[in-house]
Amino acid sequence: MRTFTAAEAKNKFGEMVDQARSAPVAITKYDRPVLVVMAFEEFERLHALDRTAGSAK
Repeated sequence: MRTFTAAEAKNKFGEMVDQARSAPVAITKYDRPVLVVMAFEEFERLHALDRTAGSAK
């Protein structure tokens, strides 16, 4: 997984977006992961899985 610091994510936003369209990108602050940026399609897929798992309970 590619990693950007928060400052890099701000300064290289376009590059980060391009990377996140093909694979999730971690954003770190003070050397700790705080966010993951991913393609919307991947988010929708994960959200659908979560809804499916939730209805099975």
